[in-house]
Amino acid sequence: MAYSDYIVYVDESGDHSLTKINPQHPVFVLALCVVHKPTYIDAIVPAFQHLKFEFWGHDSVVFHGHEIRKAHGDFNILLNAKTRANFIDKLNGLIGGADFTLIAAVIDKAKHVARYANPADPYGIALVFCMERLQRFLMDKNQSDRMTHVQVECRGKAEDAKLELEFRRICDGNNAVGKMDNLDIRFMDKKHNSTGLQLADLVAHPVGRHVIAPQQANRAYDVIEPKLRRSPKGEVEGWGLKIFP
Repeated sequence: MAYSDYIVYVDESGDHSLTKINPQHPVFVLALCVVHKPTYIDAIVPAFQHLKFEFWGHDSVVFHGHEIRKAHGDFNILLNAKTRANFIDKLNGLIGGADFTLIAAVIDKAKHVARYANPADPYGIALVFCMERLQRFLMDKNQSDRMTHVQVECRGKAEDAKLELEFRRICDGNNAVGKMDNLDIRFMDKKHNSTGLQLADLVAHPVGRHVIAPQQANRAYDVIEPKLRRSPKGEVEGWGLKIFP
């Protein structure tokens, strides 16, 4: 099978435990960044590299949303208010200017547990929602007869094996779209410093915060909202953003 013109990077925000739910962040978010390969190679990767060299003088730093927000590790330079404001402005400009399509699923774990006697694993629910929308995106782009790689970050041997099994089960037809023989999952270690995985990490958390507090100012979400997959009428919910239940 020929390779498609797109590549997909996946990350998550929040955990998928249903026994210990953080009342401040009671959601699990799965985010897929779907990128046209030439755009990724020629524009997105160089833009990230330029930003890293500008602020650190090297490109071995790995962008991680949690560490940026807390100014931990390499991001302790952000303890300086002026540096932080400058960096956040440029990072938002970079993401805002990047051409990619965002597909995300948000599982409200508290509502999920309250509604169902035997609630299913949030990761599995979010994964099938996102894969269905990804496949429809690829069908719209006439790419469903070509192999598209879905890149995810390694989380541990047992976790990765469980995720791959669920991914294959969905591809075999356990979804609302049909067989997805054109999708393949790939696991990447964080040390590989993948620009795509860092992009997915940066967009996942703002989506969750938007769903938790939609009236609250959320500059990061405002930047990525235009990237969400839309219906021909411009609708986002159910197309680029699935909220459950």
